[in-house]
Amino acid sequence: MLEETARIAQDLIRFDTTNYGEGKSNGETEAAEYLGAHLEKLGLKTTYVDAADGRTSVVSRVAGSDSSLPALVVHGHTDVVPADPANWSVDPFGGEIKDGMLWGRGAVDMKNMDAMMIGALTDILADGGQPRRDLIVAYFSDEENGGVFGSHHLVEHNPELFAGATEAISEVGGYSVTLNGQRAYLLQTGEKALIWIKLIARGRAAHGSRVIHDNAVTKLAEAVAKVGRRDWPIHLTDTTEQLVGELARIMGADVTATGPEEVVMSTGTAAGFIQASLRTTTNPTLLKAGYKHNVIPDYAEALVDIRTLAGEEDAVLAEVRELVGDDIEIVILHQDIGLDNRFEGPLVDAMVGSLNKADPGAPVLPYLLSGGTDNKALSKLGITGYGFAPLQLPAELDFPGMFHGVDERVPLDALVFGRRVLGDLLRTY
Repeated sequence: MLEETARIAQDLIRFDTTNYGEGKSNGETEAAEYLGAHLEKLGLKTTYVDAADGRTSVVSRVAGSDSSLPALVVHGHTDVVPADPANWSVDPFGGEIKDGMLWGRGAVDMKNMDAMMIGALTDILADGGQPRRDLIVAYFSDEENGGVFGSHHLVEHNPELFAGATEAISEVGGYSVTLNGQRAYLLQTGEKALIWIKLIARGRAAHGSRVIHDNAVTKLAEAVAKVGRRDWPIHLTDTTEQLVGELARIMGADVTATGPEEVVMSTGTAAGFIQASLRTTTNPTLLKAGYKHNVIPDYAEALVDIRTLAGEEDAVLAEVRELVGDDIEIVILHQDIGLDNRFEGPLVDAMVGSLNKADPGAPVLPYLLSGGTDNKALSKLGITGYGFAPLQLPAELDFPGMFHGVDERVPLDALVFGRRVLGDLLRTY
């Protein structure tokens, strides 16, 4: 019989909550109601918030034994990025169990954590138990679109739901990596800033057989190549400098001799997230132009995903403008802040402690997430957010590659580990 955490995660995967971005989505209402029903079975009161038709988030408050303590927000998101079934070895929305793993879109991003939250609360509340402090449990819609129809909407329109909270935990941290044969855990203390832009090129429409130098597609292609090939310089923050130092110690490397990026790359698959935390990235992600083979279009556009270190947004945008030139229009579609919290304090100590109880002797290291989470929105309410979705993973699993990748999957025993560690933190902190 499938363990409860895996069963809930499997059910969630079977809700196709694909988010295509820019407001186009299959919707999250059914998944939110499913999770809300689980919360209600635990005796909790739920509040549903619709930011738009079908874009539902659900929030519940769990009373702690000491209500004088600041509340902790524990949050996940229910939407997922698209998955092309033709590229997968399984149905991406089938929730298949194979090779000791749960497969499907959202298995790691982040319906696994959504299920672990329910499991941990079930364990805590059994037989009248309570967490130490109030918990605000939230399942947001639209995270994969920057939270416009999710966390940002709730923060703006329903801030009272988070009253008394000063800290939060969510994805992506607390997972294990294998470094030089030794298991360690990465605890996410911050995340890069986000700027999603559109590049627009305009030209002259004409027959495809003509000599036309004012070609929108050509101009856009040149701009996209310049932005995509820009090799941004390494810039270490306090977090990444501390992490690189610890990695060098574990890997037996000399940072001054090899450089920080070489140290990071020596960690193997663990570098998947860490490498991009060392510098700005500007990745073209979508191209759109034209409507027929023999027609030169007068308009072409591209989407570029820019991730900068906190505070570098203006400088990076200025350089991008210089790279693309005056002929290219830049439209900012969505922008959000970077976060960089210190690897210290009672919550950090509690997260490290819960991991140490479950896996004694394994070091816990801080890292900066190259992506983003709904902690960005909560920061507007003065809530300090960390990534803590604990998973103990096999050394051979390319965990960073599972995020937005093909054949996304999570080990079943990692879900059990996560439920136990998360439950210990929420019960005792």
